[in-house]
Amino acid sequence: MRRVVILGSTGSIGTQALEVIRANSERFEVVGLSAGSNREAMRAQAEQFRVEFTALGADEAEQLVRDVDADVVLNGITGSVGLGPTLAALETGRTLALANKESLIVGGDLVTAIARPGQIVPVDSEHSAIAQALRSGEHSEVRRLVLTASGGPFRGRSRESLASVTPNEALAHPTWDMGRVVTTNSATLVNKGLEVIEAHLLFDVAYHDIDVVVHPQSVVHSMVEFIDGSTMAQASPPDMRLPISLGLGWPSRVGGVGRPIDWTVAASWTFEPLDEDAFPAVRLAKMAGRAGGTYPAVFNAANEQAVDAFHEGRLPFLGIVELIEQVVDAHDPGATSGGALTRESLAEAERWARDAADRAIAGR
Repeated sequence: MRRVVILGSTGSIGTQALEVIRANSERFEVVGLSAGSNREAMRAQAEQFRVEFTALGADEAEQLVRDVDADVVLNGITGSVGLGPTLAALETGRTLALANKESLIVGGDLVTAIARPGQIVPVDSEHSAIAQALRSGEHSEVRRLVLTASGGPFRGRSRESLASVTPNEALAHPTWDMGRVVTTNSATLVNKGLEVIEAHLLFDVAYHDIDVVVHPQSVVHSMVEFIDGSTMAQASPPDMRLPISLGLGWPSRVGGVGRPIDWTVAASWTFEPLDEDAFPAVRLAKMAGRAGGTYPAVFNAANEQAVDAFHEGRLPFLGIVELIEQVVDAHDPGATSGGALTRESLAEAERWARDAADRAIAGR
């Protein structure tokens, strides 16, 4: 029986994790829950699953992780506020099922330096797919990682045609049902850029050996190419319960979580190159990732401000990535706590990035 703490329990990842646990109560027990602000929904979950320990907000979630006896912490918090709980899970020796990609991307070496081998189990469908495919060979045998992208709602459109995109259009994702920030990030492909940084940090593969390919059907979730020319791909119908279940049960699988592909029905899977002129976010994210230090934190913080401004009508769709690039270019890591990578310097860099983004938005 694995004891599980779920952070972000009222969000999409958290509620699906509870579905998995409800269907597999002989394998998992929920011992702690946290939510960002939805206290009543979390209380209802706690009552249903008989959970004694709950927390509201990221600071309480971090303390919950440190105080509660658990085997697995599922971090489904949205945004860089998840960094504290991520560090707490790693420092206390828990297995970290990580859906909060921002904490790894922002924390960078601060996170990887304290993580034991195998302690972080990715919950993003793409990184879960890579983790599964990597079991087919040694690290030294990997030639490259290939992350698949659905292409979002604007696949195939020119840059010029994206100038008039509305928030409602950006939220109309063809495959996944996600929150406002993640769905918008998928439309700009900022999400895929963040996932490239995440893949580099999780699997210790150089940026020039990580590629992105557009796969509209979202059935092949990512691939690993090995030095002998073989490619291992993980394929399944889009359903986040599968990577969530692997995060909870790794390295064992949880039976009956998702439906398999029906191989008796004719189907076509297509793969297309990424249009970096229309969607430059992946290229920009690789630049921030290579620069390292506080640059990924600045990239992420500027994006969060830009997404809010877009949905509030203060920034056009194309302005999101333009603003990120403007803020990243202006960043001086030496001005942030002397350039040392600490929680304090990351927080300072994020504050600077948000202020810089807000000033740039106001000046447009």
